[in-house]
Amino acid sequence: MSNLKTTNQDYNTEQTSLPLQLSEETAVPKTGHASPPFIPYNNKQGISLFDIQDTISTKHVSRVIDEMIELIDDQVFFSHYKGGGRSSFHPKMMTKVILYGYSQKVYSSRGIEKLLHENLPAMWLAAGQKPDHRTINRFRSHQLKNRMNSLFEQMILLLIEQNYMTMENYFLDGTKIEANANKYSFVWKKATQNFEGKLKEKIQETIQHIQEITESEYIQFNAGELKEDATLAQLETIAQDLETQVNALTDAIEAEENVTVRKEIRSQRSVLKKPLKLIREDFLPRLDKYKIQHEILGDRNSFSKTDHDATFMRMKDDHMKNGQLKAAYNVQMATENQFILFYSIHQRPTDTRCFIPHLEKLAASSLPMPKTVIADAGYGSEENYLYAIGDEKEPRFNFLIPYGMYLKEKSRSYKKNSKHAKNWDYNEQEDHFICPNGQKVTFKKYLNKKNASGFEQSLKVYECEDCSECPLKALCTKAKGNRQVQWNPIFEEMKAKAKAALECEEKSRIYAQRKIDVESAFGHIKGNRSFRRFLLRGIDKIYTEFGIVALAHNLLKVAGIRQLLSIELDKNTKTGVEKRLVFLHLFILGTY
Repeated sequence: MSNLKTTNQDYNTEQTSLPLQLSEETAVPKTGHASPPFIPYNNKQGISLFDIQDTISTKHVSRVIDEMIELIDDQVFFSHYKGGGRSSFHPKMMTKVILYGYSQKVYSSRGIEKLLHENLPAMWLAAGQKPDHRTINRFRSHQLKNRMNSLFEQMILLLIEQNYMTMENYFLDGTKIEANANKYSFVWKKATQNFEGKLKEKIQETIQHIQEITESEYIQFNAGELKEDATLAQLETIAQDLETQVNALTDAIEAEENVTVRKEIRSQRSVLKKPLKLIREDFLPRLDKYKIQHEILGDRNSFSKTDHDATFMRMKDDHMKNGQLKAAYNVQMATENQFILFYSIHQRPTDTRCFIPHLEKLAASSLPMPKTVIADAGYGSEENYLYAIGDEKEPRFNFLIPYGMYLKEKSRSYKKNSKHAKNWDYNEQEDHFICPNGQKVTFKKYLNKKNASGFEQSLKVYECEDCSECPLKALCTKAKGNRQVQWNPIFEEMKAKAKAALECEEKSRIYAQRKIDVESAFGHIKGNRSFRRFLLRGIDKIYTEFGIVALAHNLLKVAGIRQLLSIELDKNTKTGVEKRLVFLHLFILGTY
């Protein structure tokens, strides 16, 4: 054991004279072979860093976070503080630290707290201060919630001012992100309605049974007809009447001295106590539970018990191609140059019904409205097209949004299929179609329909003159009678306008950029930075959390572009690959 030496002991003996001098020494042992040289190393000696920011690159994302947050007006951060009391951590410092944590794929408050003890850029942003994880989470959940709108909008206005974006092309898309909720604790609207219906039937049977008992026992009781909209109030009244009868019988038992009579009265009381217990302990609590569930559901079909604002949505298949039904939120997000321009959080799984609420929220903000909105076919509905056009005098914005059948209608098989009324000849003067068999399909009536969002569509119904002996009927329709066609003139006009815009060469190039722009942003967030599940609960806190994700994404984009631009300036050391990368980013920004 005496021959063993530790690394620190060897270095301590060699570096007693020059502890900080970086010199290489080569010892020549008795064997005549030179030992490998090492730079002097001693992790036990004191090291003093006079300025921690000197260790951080000027192009690091923490520098961008610090610079951009300092440009935000102080009133955005100070407006929600009442003043007085114990000193708080500076809101700008807390915001910088949280944004830096999210930029480094650290989303938990405990992880951010750990960064403040171990990560140099985080220490520099916090100026050596170390708020604990509870303080960080409280600031993220409550303080940032109150100022996220103004903070995000001012950041976007800064990026517009610095020419990172223009708000001309608004690439919109949605994605579903899993909620922080138990996927097995769900409530479905249909199940609640079924259970409530069965319970009301059981209540009616119980009340009828009570009336039969009271009539046979000569007890005065009148429940009346049970109404669906007043079940809770009426049941409470029935329970109170039963309690009055039970208390009266109890007093009678105490006052009666005859044992036989007391037994009869006691049996009457027990007959009433059983339904009273059933109403108090079963019917009323369950009805109250169903009422609360209906209030939480609203116009939704489901919610999670652990996060009432989360709706169960069909997620993308996993690696085993299994469908995933999970509690989630629908995040609607718009980008330009892969910067996130605006976002909104929705409880509806389909993108179609999120289009108007998203743009209404944008119109209510301080951000400028875009010139052109580009989205996929999931947004192509009559209601959305009419909203985009707006009034003839004041159109809202241009749009590049295909409708659901756009790609299918361009296929050769669709154009050759005689089943579709779009392929038939139309006589505009007489207002009728000519079917493939040469029969007239004449106008029959108008029909108004309402969709799930309450939007009313006006349809024209056409019916063929006679399909009884048509040889093509089996290919044309499965109806027993004549073939009918429902034609929506307004929607057809909107679809023609959308089709003409998408077939324009210049606009088709803009639409082709949609996948590169908004899909890449989703890929960075969910794939590269692994943000696939929210940490907070409740739609307000979810809105705040995704706002932090969006701000961190934009700041990372700024840092990346600045680094590429600095490479572009250094022409002597730039390689061909770096040139191409710089050109692509500058091309996206519109510099070239």
